[in-house]
Amino acid sequence: MASAAETIERRRGLSYRTIARLRHGSLRGAAILYLALMIALPVAALIDKGFAKGLTSLREALAYPGAKEAIILTLQTSAAAAIINALFGTMLAYALVRYRFRGRQLVSSIVDLPLAIPTLVTGLMLMALYGPNTALGEALAGVGIKVVFAKLGILLALCVVTLPFVVRAVQPVLLELDPAEEEAAQTLGASGWTTFRKIVLPAIRPAIAAGALLVFARSLGEFGSIVILSGNMPFKTLTAPVLIYQLANQFKPDQAAAVAAVLFGISFVVVLVTTRLTRTQKGKES
Repeated sequence: MASAAETIERRRGLSYRTIARLRHGSLRGAAILYLALMIALPVAALIDKGFAKGLTSLREALAYPGAKEAIILTLQTSAAAAIINALFGTMLAYALVRYRFRGRQLVSSIVDLPLAIPTLVTGLMLMALYGPNTALGEALAGVGIKVVFAKLGILLALCVVTLPFVVRAVQPVLLELDPAEEEAAQTLGASGWTTFRKIVLPAIRPAIAAGALLVFARSLGEFGSIVILSGNMPFKTLTAPVLIYQLANQFKPDQAAAVAAVLFGISFVVVLVTTRLTRTQKGKES
């Protein structure tokens, strides 16, 4: 028969476990509640607003002058920005990890600036540099290159705003790679490009793809910098986020919500794929 002391100890341990379960349950509940209030409920309200009448609101939105072209332009420029930043973001991440040079920490800090600077400020900065009345803008116009109020300006803004996504996705993977394998390949006579293609690239390919997908998803919703640079001309430089803004300002909230829900759906699928790639990468590492 258990002694009184053992009985008290078991009860005390049981109460500790009960308190721990209650604490963990309350933390999970608070987190889920916060997620629901901040994201799930607003998304549900958006979808309900846009598709309460079926596809009617979406059809009416697509009938708006330049609406279809705006969505196509958004998809095209977002895909182009993802490809460009996948290339140059990977190069920048490789340089930051594999090379030691003066000002390296400053360069690393500058990479994160687009995440800290409001996108409206980014648009103003690009306007001040490439505007039609600036020296660089006039020089480019002289050779037939128009940046501001053109598709090129939209692409430039997207590349600036989304650059950190690829760099910060690839950089930690590179940090975990053993440089000894690269050094061994170069010792055996492999060129720098061959070493990168055969050893480094296969290891970082999922991270590059994940970063590029995040760039694409983020570019779909970019508004601040584009509304300043593009000129918002229907059939030419009007993008889907600006179209949503115009529809809302013209007292067409149902149509605006329908287009916004479509963009959200595309972004959500992209994020799911990105999460899958990230889990695959972690599974291989473990």
